[in-house]
Amino acid sequence: MAGGVTTAASGTPYRVSFNGPLDLESTLFSGQVFRWRHVGHWYQGVAFDNVIRIRRTGGSLEVVGCPDAAADLWPLLADYLSLNADLERIYNSISADGRIRSAVARYGGMRVLRQDPWECLISFICTSASNIPRITRNIESICQAFGRPISGTGGSMHTFPTPEALARATEAEVRELGLGYRAAYLVSSARTIAEGAVDLMALREAPYEEALEVLTSLDGVGDKVANCILLFSLDKPEAFPVDTHIDQCLREWYLDGSKLNRVKMRTWAQEHFGRNAGYANHYLFHDRRQQTSTRLPK
Repeated sequence: MAGGVTTAASGTPYRVSFNGPLDLESTLFSGQVFRWRHVGHWYQGVAFDNVIRIRRTGGSLEVVGCPDAAADLWPLLADYLSLNADLERIYNSISADGRIRSAVARYGGMRVLRQDPWECLISFICTSASNIPRITRNIESICQAFGRPISGTGGSMHTFPTPEALARATEAEVRELGLGYRAAYLVSSARTIAEGAVDLMALREAPYEEALEVLTSLDGVGDKVANCILLFSLDKPEAFPVDTHIDQCLREWYLDGSKLNRVKMRTWAQEHFGRNAGYANHYLFHDRRQQTSTRLPK
């Protein structure tokens, strides 16, 4: 990240000079997060209890926030977008073959997000046996039912609910939102977090295996969902979620039709790609998904 910041008056974009690789389209619409939309020439999302709009114009990023000032939101957003990650170093560490190099060439600048772990947990429980349009609807329904209206939006936009707010819900109330069998998992996990039995933020400092064990103790969180949470919110770049897309990639391109189960495939990939295996995973995942459909498989 580089350069000066242009102070913006209320209601005008806050501009930050930024010359590093950044593909906002791929970063925000690659299946890491589900609350971003296209609004004109802007990307609009909800984070930090705010509606945020961001766009790239030449060597700058422009940000607008509501209700908080964009200048106050910028440090949080820069962290969320992982703008301090050295992508060139990461690319050098994972680009050992043509498949990865091709994906990097197509989506260079796609960053692995550093999301709020609580929102990431609930979001990825919702992904089980679902697809992106449905996941998006489910998450918005949860926010409207249990989040708070965001000031300045006329009540049309809502914050992501706190663990305590979702823990007060009944399974039946959540099921009515179209969550199906996932409702029980969501309520159970919310109660576990609200009661303090698991400290999600503390897992950022925990070793990978320890954090994985804690997450998979939660209802509805298996190895794939846990690795998504570890990668997209808990600073574990070695995490390697294996879903149908990645399963197919590994069997076709790396494992020659091997019969390894998905957990063993994950450990193989972590050894093969190394410390930044999660970046290799997400570039392969996004590249494969772009060639198939919007379905987010199991």
